[in-house]
Amino acid sequence: MDLSTRYLGLALRNPLVAAASPLSRTVEGVRRLADAGVGAVVLYSLFEEQLMREAQRNAALTEHGSQSYAESLSYFPERAAEDHGPRRYLSLLERAARVVPIPVIGSLNGVTPGGWTGHARSMQDAGAAAIELNIYFLPGDPHISGRDVEQRHLDVLARVKDAVTVPVVVKISPYFSSVAEMALRLDEAGADGLVLFNRFLQPGIDCETRTVVPDIQLSTAAESRLPLTWISLLRGRIDAALAGSGGVEDGADVVGYLLAGADVVQSASALLRHGPEYAAVLLDTLCQWMRRKEYRGVDEFRGLLAVPPGANGTSRGRDDYVSALRDADTRAYGIL
Repeated sequence: MDLSTRYLGLALRNPLVAAASPLSRTVEGVRRLADAGVGAVVLYSLFEEQLMREAQRNAALTEHGSQSYAESLSYFPERAAEDHGPRRYLSLLERAARVVPIPVIGSLNGVTPGGWTGHARSMQDAGAAAIELNIYFLPGDPHISGRDVEQRHLDVLARVKDAVTVPVVVKISPYFSSVAEMALRLDEAGADGLVLFNRFLQPGIDCETRTVVPDIQLSTAAESRLPLTWISLLRGRIDAALAGSGGVEDGADVVGYLLAGADVVQSASALLRHGPEYAAVLLDTLCQWMRRKEYRGVDEFRGLLAVPPGANGTSRGRDDYVSALRDADTRAYGIL
C-alpha cells in the first residue's frame, strides 16, 4: 500500500498532516505525532502579537542598557514571568526538526504586513521545511473594502515570500466574496499551497452572566462540507497545493478530502479529542478502504470526485444545489 504523497514539493510518507495545535508545543508532543504515523507536523502558531512584544522588550533593553534584564522586564509586567515566545519557538522548531524523520512546518499567525513577517526567515534557519501563514483577519470595520481585505493577504504573502526560500502555504478563510478568485490571486502571487479553511472565533453568550464567552470549539465532521466543496472546485484550476482542514473525525473524512482533490488532509480536533496516537487509526482506516477498493496508491483516486477543470464550476454548484433540494422535497413528501 503506497500512501506516499508530495506536498509543497516535500516528500511525505502519507497525506495526513497534524495541524497546528497545542499537541506540538513540546518536542515530545511532536515526537508522539511522528511516532503515530503522520506525514508532517505543523508546529503551533507563533503570533504577530508575541513578536511585537518581543520587539518592544528589545527596544527597552537597548534604551535602558545600564539596567538589569530583570528590571527591564518590569516594563512588561503582564509577560514578565512568561518564557519568551519567539526564542522558545525557534528552539523547539530546531530540536523537533532534528529528532523526527518527517517535515516540521513552522506556523506564523498575523494580520498586518509588518516586520513580524521577517521571522519566517528565522523559522527557515531553525529547520522549518515550509512556512504555514495563517492570516487571521476579521474585518470588523465597515469602512474596509473587500479589495482591501484581499490586498492585505497578498501583501503579507509577498513579505514572507521575500524573506524565505522554503515553500509558503497560506491558510485562508471561506468568507471572501469570490473564494476561487482569491485562491487564484494567491496562487499567482507565489503561494505554494492553500489550506482550506481557517476558522474564525465565534464566541457564545452566557445569558446568566450577560457576558461574551470566547471559547474555542473543536470542529465536527459536518464542518468538512465547505472545504470539500471548494477543494473539488479548485483542483486542477490552480497550481498551488491544496490542504483540507476541518471536520476530520474518522478515516472516512480523510478519504473524502482525497477524493475531492486535496493533496493532504490536516487534523487537529480529532487528535486533541483522542490523543496523538489516533493518527494511526485514521491511517489504518484509509488503508482498509484502499484495499477494499483495490487502490494501490493515493494518487490513483485523488481528485476522482473533483469538478473537471474544463467544466463550469458555477453551473455545477447550482445543479447540485437544485438536485439536493429536489431530493429533500421528495423525502419530505414521503414522511408526510
